[in-house]
Amino acid sequence: GRQRAATSLASRRRAALSSASSQRLDDPGHHGAPGGGLGTTTPNNDFESVASSEAPYGALAGDADRAARAHRVVAATTSPYPPPVHGRIRTTSDYLASLRQRENEMRVYALGERLDTSSYASHPVIAPSVNAVAETYRLAEAQPELATAFSDIIGGRVHRFAHVCASAEDVVAQNLMQRTLGQRTGTCFQRCVGMDAINAGWTVTHLVDAAHGTPYHDRFRAFVAHVQSYNLVVGGAMTDPKGDRSKGPSGQADPDLFVRIVDRRPDGIVVRGAKTHQTGTLNSHYLVVMPGQRLSRDEPEYAVSCAIPVDAPGLTYVLGRQSCDTRSAEPAAGAVDVGNHKYGGQEMTILFDDVFVPTHRVFMDGETDFAADLVERFTAYHRRSYVCKAGVGDVVIGAAAELAAMNGVFGGGGTTGKKSGAASHIKEKLVEMTFLNETILAAGLAASHAATPTPAGNYEPDVLLANVCKHHVTRIPYEIARLATDLAGGAMATLPSDADFRDAHLGPLLSKYLAGAPGVDPEDRRRMFRLVENLTMGRNAVGYLAESMHGAGSPAAQRVVINKLADFDGKRAFARRLAGCAGCGDDDVVSATSDAAGSPPCPGSPPSQ
Repeated sequence: GRQRAATSLASRRRAALSSASSQRLDDPGHHGAPGGGLGTTTPNNDFESVASSEAPYGALAGDADRAARAHRVVAATTSPYPPPVHGRIRTTSDYLASLRQRENEMRVYALGERLDTSSYASHPVIAPSVNAVAETYRLAEAQPELATAFSDIIGGRVHRFAHVCASAEDVVAQNLMQRTLGQRTGTCFQRCVGMDAINAGWTVTHLVDAAHGTPYHDRFRAFVAHVQSYNLVVGGAMTDPKGDRSKGPSGQADPDLFVRIVDRRPDGIVVRGAKTHQTGTLNSHYLVVMPGQRLSRDEPEYAVSCAIPVDAPGLTYVLGRQSCDTRSAEPAAGAVDVGNHKYGGQEMTILFDDVFVPTHRVFMDGETDFAADLVERFTAYHRRSYVCKAGVGDVVIGAAAELAAMNGVFGGGGTTGKKSGAASHIKEKLVEMTFLNETILAAGLAASHAATPTPAGNYEPDVLLANVCKHHVTRIPYEIARLATDLAGGAMATLPSDADFRDAHLGPLLSKYLAGAPGVDPEDRRRMFRLVENLTMGRNAVGYLAESMHGAGSPAAQRVVINKLADFDGKRAFARRLAGCAGCGDDDVVSATSDAAGSPPCPGSPPSQ
C-alpha cells in the first residue's frame, strides 16, 4: 500500500509538471493584463525590447505549438542589452566558464585576501558554492521537465529559475525543483532569491506603471528576456545593514546604512550603500537591488530597484565566514572532514561605492508608495520557497538513518545482507523527523497550489500560507537537527581528524575502535558522522539552520503577516453563529471565503483589536 501511495504521489507530481510545462501565458487578455498577457510588449519612448529568438534549452512536447502561437514582437525592435562576453549558457560547463569570463575586473575579498577575477571561483572555500549553483544547470540538462519551462516572453524553453510563473502549476513546479535540488546538494543552491525577485518585480513594475505612468514594466520585461535568453543567474539584493532598528532610513546617523540614490543623471542613477547576507551573489551574473522595508514619503532616494551586473565598477564583495569553512582548504586527502565533499553555500557583504546604473536597468526610482508592496510580494514567493529545506532535511534524515543502520539498530547495516530489527526509539525519532520535514513541504505546496493571478498576468502564491510555511521553517529544521544529533551520537563532534586516521600507526587502531555493524567500513561511518556535523554544526548549518531562522525575514515578520491575514472577526462570527449568540441567526451565514480584510462580527460583538 505504501508503494502504491508513493507511486500515486509521484504520478500526481509528474502531472503537475506536465501541466506547468504546457501552460500558456499568451492567451489574449490573459487575466486582464493590458496588452494581452505576458507574451506581448508595448514599446515606449525609452526603448523597445525584444528577446533573442534563441532559447537556451531544446523544446519538449507541446512547445512547438506554443511557440507558433506566442505573441512576440520581433520586427524592428532592439534590446538595450548586448550579448554577454561569455555567450549563451546552455550547459553546466558553459556556466562555469562564464564565471571566468567577466567583462570587468572585480573586487572580491575572502579571508583578508583579494582574489583574482578569473580564478576566484576555484578558491577552495568558494568552489563548493559554485558547485551548488552549477547543479541547477545540471538538473536542467538531466530533468528538463522539472527544471525548465516554456516562456512566452522569448518564445522558447528557459531555466525555471528565470521563468515568470504563468500558472499555479508553475508555482508548484518551483517547489518540486527546489526540494530536488536540496536533496542533490544538501545546501543552499543560491538561485531562489533571484527567481522570486523576478516574479515579484514583474508584478510591481506593472502596478507602478499603472499608478504613475512610468516605463518600468517594459524595462523589466527586457531584462527578463535577456536573462532568459542567455540563461543567466540573478541574485537578489534586499537586506540593508539597517543601523538603529528603531529608526527608518532617513533617521539614521549615517544615510548609507540603506542603499540609496545619491545622484540622478540624464542617462541613469548612482547608488551607494551596502547589502548584507547576500546569498550566492558572487556566483551570479546580475544583482536585482530592492528596498528592504516600508518607506515614508520623505525617503524617495531609498525607493530604488535596479539590475546591476555583478562585475559592475564600484562593487566590492566580501565573503562571509561559515563554521568549518576552511576545512575545504585542507589537503585533498582530508576531504572526509569536510562532511559534504562537494557542495556548500555562500553569503556575501556587498559594498556599493557610487555604482552607476543606466536608465534601462532602473525599475523603481522614488516611488515610495510601492516599496512595501515589492517587499511583501517578494517575501510571499520567498517564504514558500523554503521548501528547499525539506530537500536538505531529506539528507539529514537519511544520514541519521544510515548511521543507525551502521550501528546495527535500524534495518541492518553494512554489506552482510543480514537484517536486524530496528530499535523502537530509533524508528520513532526517524518518523518524527519525517513528519516534521513533510510539514514544511505541505505548507509550501499548499501556498503554491493556491496561487492566484496578479494584474500583471503572472501568478503568486497564497500569502498567508506562504508565511505559515516559513514560520514552520524557523522551528522544524532545528528539531530535526536535534534528533539527528541524538541519533548520530557524540562521535559526530569528537571524532579525530582524517589526518590521524591516515597516520600509519594511529590509523589502523582508530579504525579498529570505530567499528560498527558487521560489514560497515569505518571510513564510511566517519563520512556519515562528518555529514551530520556539516549539516547541524558546520558549514551547511548556515543554510539549514541560521538561514531557516532569518532568511526571508525573521519569525516576527511572519507573525505580523499572519496576524494581518488571520481574519479574527470572521472566525468569531463563525463561532457566534454556531453558539447561537444574540444577533447571529441562521440567516446571518458567514462565508468560509471571507476576505483578508476581515468579516464584520455579528451584531453585539465587540471588534477585534
